[in-house]
Amino acid sequence: MKKITITSQFSAYNSLQELPSDIQNLMEQAVGVRKNAYAPYSKFRVGAALLLDNGQTVLGSNQENAAYPSGLCAERVAIFHAGAIYPEAKILKMAITAASDSNKTIAPIPPCGACRQSIAEYEIRQENPIEIYFMGETGDIYKSDSLKNLLPFMFDKKFL
Repeated sequence: MKKITITSQFSAYNSLQELPSDIQNLMEQAVGVRKNAYAPYSKFRVGAALLLDNGQTVLGSNQENAAYPSGLCAERVAIFHAGAIYPEAKILKMAITAASDSNKTIAPIPPCGACRQSIAEYEIRQENPIEIYFMGETGDIYKSDSLKNLLPFMFDKKFL
C-alpha cells in the first residue's frame, strides 16, 4: 500500500472590494441573478455568472421542482446555457454566490458534486482551466485557478 497526498490551493479575498474589478463585476451579476432563483423548497438561492472568451457573460440561478431531482443548480443552468448559445466559446471565469432565506450565509459556498462534474466536462473539453470564485451572501470569497482544486480525481471521457 502507498499513500497519495493531494493538495489544493485557493486564494481568499476578504470582500468584494478586494477582487479585481472584472471579477467584482462578475460577482455582482451573480448576486443580482441569485434573486431570480426559484427556490420554494430549499429556500437556498444560488446565482452564477460566467465570463466567456468572446466577451459575453452568461447568468444562471437555481431552479427547483417539486420532483426534487428535476431541479437544476445555478452553475449548471449557466454552463448549459453557454454551451447551447455559444458552443465554440471557452469559459474563462465563473462567479458563484449563495444565500439562504433562513439564515445568513457567511462562508464561501462551493459548487455541489454534480456541478463540479459538469464544470469538469467543460474545462476538459476546452483544454483551459476555469477560474472559479465563490462566496456566501457576505464574507470571504475563495478563488480556485481550476476545477482540479475542487475535484482532483476528475472522471472524464478517457475512462469510458
